[in-house]
Formats: sequence, structure tokens, C-alpha cells
Amino acid sequence: MGARRRLSEGLAIPGETRLDGLPTALSDRRRLAAVEATGLLDTGPEAAFDDLAQLAASVTGCARAFITLVDERRSFWKSCIGVDAGEVAMAERQNPVGEGFCPFVVSGHGEPFVVADAAADARTSSHPAVTRMKIGAWAGYPIVAAGGEVLGTMSVVDENPHAWQPEELAELATIARAASNEINLRTSLAIAQDALETASTLARSLQDSLLPPVLQKVPGLETAASYLPAAGGSTVVGDFYDLFQAKGPWWCTVMGDVCGKGTEAAKVTALARYTLRAEATQHKSPASVLDHLNSALMEQRQGERFLTAVYATFRTTAAGIAGRLCTAGHPPALIRRADGRIQEVGRSGSLLGILADVRLTDVPFRLAPGDALLLYTDGATEARARRTASSGARPQFGEDALAAAFAGCRGMDALGIVTHLGDLISEHTGDWASDDTALLALRVPPRP
Repeated sequence: MGARRRLSEGLAIPGETRLDGLPTALSDRRRLAAVEATGLLDTGPEAAFDDLAQLAASVTGCARAFITLVDERRSFWKSCIGVDAGEVAMAERQNPVGEGFCPFVVSGHGEPFVVADAAADARTSSHPAVTRMKIGAWAGYPIVAAGGEVLGTMSVVDENPHAWQPEELAELATIARAASNEINLRTSLAIAQDALETASTLARSLQDSLLPPVLQKVPGLETAASYLPAAGGSTVVGDFYDLFQAKGPWWCTVMGDVCGKGTEAAKVTALARYTLRAEATQHKSPASVLDHLNSALMEQRQGERFLTAVYATFRTTAAGIAGRLCTAGHPPALIRRADGRIQEVGRSGSLLGILADVRLTDVPFRLAPGDALLLYTDGATEARARRTASSGARPQFGEDALAAAFAGCRGMDALGIVTHLGDLISEHTGDWASDDTALLALRVPPRP
């Protein structure tokens, strides 16, 4: 690769200089990106770095010590012992990169630069910093990024010539490594946090894509659903629900929970939703639809993934709605009658995606005016109270509490029901649920 091409791409060329006479290593794009990634440029003093610089000054007996980050045009003093940082403005805690000795370290590919007598050493005798910065002796060790890029220097300055002792230089090398480790740890944590936030955003976007943005409107019926993500959740989980028209007057609704998390769970969730919609146009029996879903899961089995589901087919009538419901390893549905009585609906059935032959049973149900049907995932009943410094056991919200809360939804429409139940669950967990929770309610409006 020619020198001109390397310069145009911002790559360092060993032994070559920029147009201003300084080493091209200062302009290496990878190095500059690493310096920027530290997030320390133009930041104030910190004890973590001041303590290291003070230690460097103490072990060498030098009046001045610096921890410096070096970009393309300047040397920024993150720490400057021997310079009253309290009286020095941020803009003054730096100098043009060519006015100091830091470029010697940056261009040295990780090697220290040590001068015992700056005025007499051929490398520095004509350098303006010798008189301008009163440098009699200088010892600088590289601060290095995790990728090997030189971020800057850990240096000490003596106004007089200094015969550097091996133990002094060994201490400076150790301090420079400590400064490097401090910076790299912070950078790694920042990257990890960014990655976590990005992963969380992507996970929730994928989770949302597996849920209907709004429920379809069913004539003569109130519908509402809510999805309560686990606190701090950053992975896709398998809770899903759906409500759609199958054929003619028949409607279908489903609540499901895929075992596991992540993209594999998302694949199973997507397969389940699309299979259910397709099979619903062919079969009115919920048990038949879930049986076909089980066959599809067995044919395209994803590792050890399985799911539970409660699925209902219904149509509206002059008296409300009438339908059939089937549960496959899922908690039973709940019906709240207009007078507040709670009934469970569904007969325990097999998990889906485990065995080719499954046991599934249709159970008929009806909703009259003022009645409501509730589907939910086990995140509702298994929600645990948040641990505190004084708490002992962390009781689950439980099936009885959910039934009691549902019974207390007197006069609430479908949206009010899922909102009220979600609030109670969040209150129980202290807004720190360990599992995602989905709720779906259908309610026949009371007659005037």
C-alpha cells in the first residue's frame, strides 16, 4: 500500500510524518476512534486518575505528573498534578499536541519514552517544550486501549535532569497499566450497557411484532388486552395472544406461552400464531385446531421448545356469545358473571410440541350481558412480591387473588378489567415482575 493511499485512509505510517511534521500515528483513525470511545475527553478531574498521577509523582520525586489523552491535535490532561487544576479552566487543561513530548510515545508503538536530560538529549534538545514547559527530564509510558491503540501517556516531569532509577521506571510502567485498565474497564462497561439497551430495544420490537397492535373489533363485544414486560427484560419471551375472525360468524381468541426465551422462542411463537390462524378457517373445534398446531410443532421442532395455550371459538348471539374453549397445559380461563361470581372454564389438556398424541377437550361456554371472559399467562398468578431488605418469603400473587381481583371488577368494561388487574399485579411485585404477563378480556356489554 502506497504512502499516499495510507495517508488518505487515515492510517499510521511508521517513521513518516504529517504535513505539520508530527508523526502520522497521531492521525491513525483506529487510534482516534479508541480515544473518542473512552468518553474522557473534555471531562473534569477524577480521584481515580488523580490518585494514580499523585502516586507517580511521589515515587519519582517529581513535581509534575500527568495522565494525558492524545487526539489528533491536542494533549488533554485528564489529571495534572503540580498544576492547580482548581484554578485552571477546562480549555487550559490541554496543549497543542506538538508542544509536548506525548507524540514520542504515541509514535513509539507502545514503547515508553524516557529522557534523563532533555536539553542534552539529541531527540529533544531542540524541542520548544524544553524551555517553554521547563522540562529538565521526562518519563512517559503509554496508556493503551484493549485493542492495543495508544490512547495517551502517563508521564512525570522534572524541571532538572533526572537519573531515572530502574525501580522508578518499573513503578511508572505499573501505574500506566493501572490507568489503562481503569479506562478500558469503563469503556467495556459503556459498550456493554449500550449493547444491553440495544438488545432490549430489539427484543421488545420483536416481541411487539408477535402481538397484534390492536385487537379486532367484534360486533356487540368489548375486547382488550395488555402485555406487561418483566422488569429489566432484554430478551424475547414466548407470551402471545390473538383475536381474529375465522369464517363467517365465528371468531377465535387464543392466549399462549412458549417455553424459553430468545429468538428460538420467537420462532415458535410466530409458527403458533400463523398455524392457528390458518387452521381456524378449516376447523371450528378448538381441540382440532390445537391438535393441528401440535403436529406442526412436532414437524418443525425447535430444540426442546413447547408451549401451552388456551383457545376459544365463539359467535355472537341475541343473548351474548356462545362458544367452545380448549386448554393445552395452560391455566384455565375465568368467567366473571354479571353478579360477580367467578367460574373456571377448560379441562386440563396436554402440552403442545412434546408428544405426537395429545389429549385435548372442548368445553362449551356462554357469556350473557355483563359477563366477561379472562385469558392470562402464568406470569399473572406466579408474580412474586419484590424482595426487600426486611422481607422474608416472596409470596406469589396466586390463582385465588387473581380470581378475587377479577370478581372485584364490578361495572368495568374490558379495558378497565385488564388495566385494573395489571395494576394490582404490578403493585404486588413492586413494579419488578420476574416474568412477562399477558391478559386478554372479552365482555358482553350489559343491556341498558
